[in-house]
Order: sequence, then structure tokens, then C-alpha cells
Amino acid sequence: MTPETAETPAAPDAPTYRRYFPQLEGMRAVASIGVLTTHVAFQTRAVEWPVLGPVLGRLDLAVALFFALSGFLLWRPWAAAARHPGIPEPTVMRYLRHRFVRIWPAYTVAVVAVFLLLPHARGASLEVWIVNLTLTQVYVPLTLAPGLTQMWSLSVEVAFYLLLPVIGYALAVLRGARARHRIPLLLALGVLSLGWAGLVTAIGLPEGVEGKNWVFGHLPWFLAGLILAELTATVELSVAEPSRPVRRVVALSAHRPLMLAVAVVFYALACTPLAGPVGLGDLSDWQYVGKMVFGAIAAYAVLAPLVCSGGEFRFLNSVPMTMLGWWSYGIFIWHLAVLTCVFSLVGIPSFHGRFVQVWLLTVVLTVGVSAASYAFVEDPCRRALSRWERRRGPKSAPASGRVRTR
Repeated sequence: MTPETAETPAAPDAPTYRRYFPQLEGMRAVASIGVLTTHVAFQTRAVEWPVLGPVLGRLDLAVALFFALSGFLLWRPWAAAARHPGIPEPTVMRYLRHRFVRIWPAYTVAVVAVFLLLPHARGASLEVWIVNLTLTQVYVPLTLAPGLTQMWSLSVEVAFYLLLPVIGYALAVLRGARARHRIPLLLALGVLSLGWAGLVTAIGLPEGVEGKNWVFGHLPWFLAGLILAELTATVELSVAEPSRPVRRVVALSAHRPLMLAVAVVFYALACTPLAGPVGLGDLSDWQYVGKMVFGAIAAYAVLAPLVCSGGEFRFLNSVPMTMLGWWSYGIFIWHLAVLTCVFSLVGIPSFHGRFVQVWLLTVVLTVGVSAASYAFVEDPCRRALSRWERRRGPKSAPASGRVRTR
């Protein structure tokens, strides 16, 4: 898929800055396969294996990587506008149009197909249909449907799409020399959001509503990307010389072996009881905080060298990984429905082992369905939006940069 734009067209005198990172397509593929793998591991009881089980189960932190990717890519135009007077702030309506076209057409097809064709999901009530089609599952109790339970994270991401312009306008006054205050404020917001789990517990939501799965609790994962966007914009676009601490942080972020070590250490910590049990176990408030912190740091450490360091990323930039990156959204929305069908093909019930066989079948079939989703739904919708914007004139014309999330 040709990545879509999310920015307002730049002014003629605006400086050029990097808007598209091809290696992030490959990383998006890695994240989608990670989400698929953790669900296969759970439903084949591979998460119960010694040592390797928790590692497979904690691949749910691939969601943190998705969130950080979204934060980085969608926040870069805001961070760039704060650093250079020639770069305008994003146009919110255009941004929302692109988010809608990116998410809802393919998602709607998946939801309708699951409710009509998947035996476990047939007979859903009107409420369940409406809640799933509007991506409000995390706010209404007992509405996560079979084959669609992973969509809680998409519901969170959509809420972030709505929240991002609010944050953008709240920080709009911090431009030019005052832009140096943006990173500390975002860090403070992340620390503040760590209290969300305790607040939800204290308030006591209705039974079946999991407030910890709302966007406010997951802000640290998004903010990892926002902070990375701020750091790179400071180095690339600031009129004045970036401060020594900023240059030092960016230099460390570009150090691939160091960032790999950081990612491994914090992923390992997330595999311990400090981040709660893998699977469906309940997390205490402190375990929830641990999972958010470990996930945010690990996601930052994975992404930072991809956008801060030079050189090649041969594996991530390879043709297969790029194509899987194009199909990654389809992999995410279809894999649980496919997994449910695979158990019937294998002839065993779920939670009865055979991880490798189930994983291989699920990957192959999901990639096929996802490629079709891309070819017949996602890419045609994106192209239709681009044609519509060109007909409307230069104010809606795509910018030269390209950005895609999910």
C-alpha cells in the first residue's frame, strides 16, 4: 500500500523533512505477526511452556509497538510545525478523513463477515453489532465478540486519533524557542496517566467494563512515539542549535546495539510477574503500571534506531517485509477469525496444543485474506479519497510526504 498522507500541504518556503520511513513498514509487519503469535500461543496453551511460554504470551506488547508507531507518525507534523514557522499545523478535518478511510472500510467488512459467517459469532444482538461497528467495545460491557476480541486495541487507537488534535492544540503555543518545553510536558502527561489504573479501581465502573483498556491508561505507549517525534523534529528542524541533552538522547537512540539491549531487558521484565500474568489473568494496579512502563520503553527502544540512525535496514526494507507491512492492518483485523477456522481445519478444539501447526496455518491463511483486503478494500478506498481530494483543489491535495499507521 502506498502510505497515505496525514499532513497539511506544506507552504512553498517550508523546509523539507523526512516524512516516510520505509523500514517502518517492515516493523509494522513484525508487530502484526507478534499479535497473531501471542493469540495462537494462548489458544494452544503454548503460554504454559516453561521459559518460552511467557515470552510468547508477552508478545501482546506488539500492541505497544503499534501504538508507538501511530504516535510517532501522526505526531511528526505537529512536532515539525512547532519547530519551523514555514510548516503549518495539520488540518484536522483532513486528518480525520484519512483516519476514517484507513480504519473503517476494511474493518466493517471484517465485522460483517465474522457476524454472518463465523458460527461462534452468529446470533449477535443489535447492540453487539452497533457497538462493534462503531469501535466502542471497551465502553460497553460484554460486547467483545468471538473472532473480534482483539479489536479492543483498535477501539483504543481510534480514541487516540480523536485525542491527538486536542493535545496538538493544547501545545500549539509552544513553538519556536518555547518548543523546548514540549517534551517535558509530554513526559509529565505520561507519568500522570500511570495513575489511571488506580483511578479506575477507586471509581468502580459497571461490571464488564474494563476501564484499564481505555486510551488514558495506554497513553504511555502512544507517548513513546510522540516523544520520539519531538526529538527527531528538534534535531532536523529547529532554527537554533538543539540543546546538548537533546543531541545526546538522539545519539543514544540511534545506537542500535544499545537500543536492542534496552528492548530485550524491558521485554524480559515484562515477562515477569512485575507486569502481571500473560493471557487473561487479572492485573493489579501496580502490575498494570509496570506493563505500561515496560511496554513504552521497549517500544521506544525498538523504534528509535529505525528513525534516528542512518544506514540500511535490509530485512525490514526487503520486498516480503514491505508487502507484509502493507497487509499488516488486514493481518490484525482478520487473524482471530482465521484462527477460529483453523482449529476446525486441524480437527482439534482450541486449548489442546499443536502450536506450530496451528501457527503456520493461521499465518498462511491470514496473509492471504489480508492481501485480498488490501487489494479490494483498503487500497481502492485510499485511492478514491485521493481522487476526491484532488478534485476539490490544492487545499485538499496530498502533501509530498507519506504517512500510514496500522
